[in-house]
Amino acid sequence: MSGPHGRAALLLGLLLVPGLRAARPPGGGGQPRYEPTWSSLDSRPLPAWFDEAKFGVFIHWGVFSVPSFGSEWFWWYWQKEKRAPYVQFMEANYPPGFSYEDFGPLFTAEFFDPNQWADILKASGAKYVVLTSKHHEGFTLWGSKYSWTWNAVDVGPKRDLVAELAASVRNRTDLHFGLYHSLFEWFNPLFLEDATNAFQTRRFPTSKSLPELYEIVTKYQPEIIWSDGDGNAPDTYWNSTGFLAWLYNDSPVRDTVVTNDRWGVGSICTHGGFYTCSDRYNPGHLLPHKWENCMTIDKRSWGYRRNAQLGDYLTIQDLVKQLAETVSCGGNLLMNIGPTHDGRIAVVFEERLRQMGAWLSVNGGAIYGTKPWRAQNDTATPGVWYTFSPEESKVNAIFLNWPVSGTLELGEPQAKLGETQVKLIGYKEPLKWVALEGKGIVIALPRLTPQQLPCQWGWTLQLTDVN
Repeated sequence: MSGPHGRAALLLGLLLVPGLRAARPPGGGGQPRYEPTWSSLDSRPLPAWFDEAKFGVFIHWGVFSVPSFGSEWFWWYWQKEKRAPYVQFMEANYPPGFSYEDFGPLFTAEFFDPNQWADILKASGAKYVVLTSKHHEGFTLWGSKYSWTWNAVDVGPKRDLVAELAASVRNRTDLHFGLYHSLFEWFNPLFLEDATNAFQTRRFPTSKSLPELYEIVTKYQPEIIWSDGDGNAPDTYWNSTGFLAWLYNDSPVRDTVVTNDRWGVGSICTHGGFYTCSDRYNPGHLLPHKWENCMTIDKRSWGYRRNAQLGDYLTIQDLVKQLAETVSCGGNLLMNIGPTHDGRIAVVFEERLRQMGAWLSVNGGAIYGTKPWRAQNDTATPGVWYTFSPEESKVNAIFLNWPVSGTLELGEPQAKLGETQVKLIGYKEPLKWVALEGKGIVIALPRLTPQQLPCQWGWTLQLTDVN
């Protein structure tokens, strides 16, 4: 699982030493160059496309999709923590001496159709996708020359899964293509040796993790690098600032790439591009820095689980609520699915993705390209979340429950008599309203049958000319 040796690896290792930088490319165009320091890197403006996109799909796929039991942390829970359900699962279903590496050839992906995946992603209304190019197990979904015998081209599918999905996404959709990459690997001997040395040695990052990062950027030109798994090592061990300086200054995606905040102990929610802060991060209030809520449809796992129950999956109502809450507070939603070992997106995931796309086809104007309004949620009625459309100067009120009374009271907007207009997105006629004293407005909703509603889960009022 470790990288190749020899002169080429030595030269690359030297390039990755902190403080050494790639030469300035010819024709720099006056763009600022970033130093390999957090103060310099953190000053880089986030490319505008990311904030405008609002919604992406995360894909957790790897050898962990073969046992597809419990969690994508299967190997760790079975071999390191020796959790009883995992140990018993292996004893009951696999012969003695069966190793995690033996799952590799069983990761077959025979039903993987990247065009079909791309079409489902497009139908979801997502504007970007992030694929796990390598999780903590160390198995790469591309034929990495730094992960020989433990990659999808040499073992299992015998296919470059990253290249195939990247090509289909780019040829069939307008989604931005991104890659997740785990810095550390649970059981890589070079990493374990460095950890034993309290990370005073750096054999693993210089021969494995960093070369892989340069490889995927150069080969696949992802517009998102979603880093994870610092292994309790500092960013200086990973030379994260050196890599990011190259990424922002000299890489083929330097103008459009966005990164997250998982680059070593202490960097999360503090340094990098957008902040993730924690898995399923959803603060419920406005943050001063761009952030992302990465969450998963299966409440208990990021990878596919054969033992999941129907109640383990979030409903479309849950997902629309997460999207509205997240976007109103300035975040992006990254919604995860876990494909099967044979390359299928399970129908429950496909249904949720298509449902989200159906909702966004009606209400996307209240999501894409919006900015946070002065209030994030309503003070009078629970379950109402606001966004602002700057180009049209319109306030969007996304309400998650249709009131039985047929009227909706909003405590935040200040209506102006003869000027304010209220529309229900997906319904043609303007709505009648009454202003309350001070601020607030009561809106008469149209009387519609369930079949006449613009959508089934959450609706949007568009208000013009409100203070």
